Amino acid sequence: MNMRYIAFLAIILIAGAAFGQGKLKKTQISKEVTVQLPKDFLPMPDDAIAREYPATTKPLAVYTSPNGEVDFSVTQKRSQFKEADLQMLREFYKANLMETFTQVDFIRQEVSQIKGKDYLVFEFVSKLADERGASIQKPVNKYSIVQYTIKGNQLYIFTMHVPFAMKNDWQETAREIMASVSIK
Repeated sequence: MNMRYIAFLAIILIAGAAFGQGKLKKTQISKEVTVQLPKDFLPMPDDAIAREYPATTKPLAVYTSPNGEVDFSVTQKRSQFKEADLQMLREFYKANLMETFTQVDFIRQEVSQIKGKDYLVFEFVSKLADERGASIQKPVNKYSIVQYTIKGNQLYIFTMHVPFAMKNDWQETAREIMASVSIK
């Protein structure tokens, strides 16, 4: 075999390993919540969660890809609203997302049924620019899916964040992951 051919095969194998998300496996997030995640995703340690997700309500769980660039998180908190209120809450959560990021381009914003349960789904591309003035950091561009649902008096928020440069490689897998969410 010629060396150029072997080098080409090696590049294909490495690229395949980097971009192929592989099979999904059922992951138990809590007693009530399960999701299908890539086999190589690992729970994010608490110190990393505190750094990456600085919020008043700590996520129930965060799983991340081996390179740390793709995250899936679940947050659970009390809510005074009911599942039937999701359509009404759509504009509120949309405004919240638009306030969080410098720019948001929505791909989808709808109430969808997943495993017989209603979810408010936002799929979008965002840009977060450092607007502190003298900053030289480039804006952070992400592809995300955020899903909200209410069960009993609990609001569940499921998020999937992928660097924009990896959107085409991850979009189908991200949609599969988000469609696999199950709450007992």
